[in-house]
Amino acid sequence: MSAAERAREQLVGWPDLTLGQSSCGVGTSLSSGGREIVHFHTGPQTDVQLTPAAIARLDERLRESTAVRLHADSGWVTVLVECDTDIDLLSTLVSVALQANAAQHPTLVPTPCNFQRTTILRPEGQQRASEPRRLLDGLRRRGLIRPHHAA
Repeated sequence: MSAAERAREQLVGWPDLTLGQSSCGVGTSLSSGGREIVHFHTGPQTDVQLTPAAIARLDERLRESTAVRLHADSGWVTVLVECDTDIDLLSTLVSVALQANAAQHPTLVPTPCNFQRTTILRPEGQQRASEPRRLLDGLRRRGLIRPHHAA
C-alpha cells in the first residue's frame, strides 16, 4: 500500500470527513459539510483546499516543504505523499483546511483543484532530485510531451 493510500485510509476514519468521488473526475475526495477538502489523485498527488487566507498565513512554511506545491490563484495546495512524514504533513494540513473551510460562511463557489496545473510557486532549486524526472515521465504518460529520440 502506498503512502497516499495509507493517508487516505487514516483520514477516512476522521468523523468530520466523508469519502466520495472528486469533482474534478480523477480519484477520490474527502468532504466536510458538503465541501470537498481533499482530493486523492493518481500516485502520490493529493490536493488540499486550504483557502487563500490559510495559504497566505502559512505561506513561508509551505514554501519550505519539498512535498508541497503552491499554485497561483488557487485555494488548493498539492502535497506529494510519498512517506510517513508526508502523511503527517497531510494530516496537519487537512486539520487546518477543516478549520479554514468551516470559518467561510456562506459557502463559497467551489474552486477547481490543482490536478494537472503547471504553475508552481517554489524555487526550482528546492525540488527533490527525482521530481523533474517524475514530472517528465508523467507528462509523457499523458501524451503531453513526446520522448526525445536521437537522430
